[in-house]
Amino acid sequence: MQEIIPIQNKIYEIRGQKVMLDYDLAALYEVETRTLNQAIKRNLESFPEDFMFRLTTREWENLISQFVMTYPF
Repeated sequence: MQEIIPIQNKIYEIRGQKVMLDYDLAALYEVETRTLNQAIKRNLESFPEDFMFRLTTREWENLISQFVMTYPF
């Protein structure tokens, strides 16, 4: 049985915007991350220009540190 985690725990603030990571969105829609990203790329005209962006290495490292603080293993 999969644990239910509130969606609020999957929303992060990056560059002053509230965002969800692609793999969290994929899990929400019960598809593979690769499938979600392919669907978005095929339909880019359906999304606003600022719909997605890639994290810098520093942003990713900062985000990982939030995971450790939020979800102690």
